[in-house]
Amino acid sequence: MIDQIIREDIGRIKRNLKKENFEEKGFLVSGGAGFIGSWLCDVLASYNLKVSCLDNLSTGVMRNIDHLVGKSKFEFVNSDVCTFKTTDEYDYILHMASHASPEEYQKHPIETLRANSHGSVNMAELARKLDAKVLFSSTSEIYGDAEVVPTPETYWGNVNPIGPRSCYDEGKRFAEALFMAYHEQYGLNVKIARIFNSFGPRLREDGLYGRAVSRFIKQALTNEPITVYGDGTQTRSFCYVTDTITGLMLLIANEKTKGEVVNIGNSQEVTILQLASKVKELARSSSQLIFHPLPKDDPRRRCPDTSKMEMLLGWKPNVSFEEGLERTIAWFRGRI
Repeated sequence: MIDQIIREDIGRIKRNLKKENFEEKGFLVSGGAGFIGSWLCDVLASYNLKVSCLDNLSTGVMRNIDHLVGKSKFEFVNSDVCTFKTTDEYDYILHMASHASPEEYQKHPIETLRANSHGSVNMAELARKLDAKVLFSSTSEIYGDAEVVPTPETYWGNVNPIGPRSCYDEGKRFAEALFMAYHEQYGLNVKIARIFNSFGPRLREDGLYGRAVSRFIKQALTNEPITVYGDGTQTRSFCYVTDTITGLMLLIANEKTKGEVVNIGNSQEVTILQLASKVKELARSSSQLIFHPLPKDDPRRRCPDTSKMEMLLGWKPNVSFEEGLERTIAWFRGRI
């Protein structure tokens, strides 16, 4: 599914990129029917590149990519990243596959761990066989409940290894260690992106898949109570999807980032209560805010140090929190 908002946003992404950096390249995108994966597929397909979208649809959905199916150089492969095999050639492997919503991955901890362990081994071995470059989508969650904020890539993390969030946190930490081992031992060209709280069109709002932004927007547009966990003083740094994708694409193309770990996100720190209030305001909603207990091990603050990203990529996010919310609300309003 593609509409005017998404078309405009793809154009915005491409204005920051150089087409020649990607010409005549082949891409495998694991988790390509998911939120971030589908945006990557859209941008790559718009350059008429060979793109294979690998997804078992456990969290991804066909409506994110149905407009690409049938294009001559686009292929959808319904398969598990842990067992996927191919004889095709690729220049780049973008490993995005994983459960990512906290409520949902806690419901499926084994699958989450497998995607980031077995799945990462499978992608690393394929990349070694093909001598392909790899982008691994890690997460700000590897920092846990960070004691250093803004958090630089040099921070080792404060993670509960057996807590309710550990399947995701430790799965991503293992995958980072794995890809860096492949880089050190085999010279694999690996780039690791620690993504901070991306949001925008296509972010799921349904059931366990909902995140704070999409859940709040759905509740506001339907005038249901907006459910805030804790007292709302915990913070996140929300990055609109065009900035997330631009950062990832620049990281992929940059020859100086081999073996590097880079925070990809917006450095504006926002409380969850501020998020809820702003969503209510922009949606012109009559929803009431209600409060629930804070889940165990929920991080108190989340904000990236983006100086390494800015230095290596010569770029920084430029979509404001409010503009990103306005565009996301407009997109959801067209669906709900």
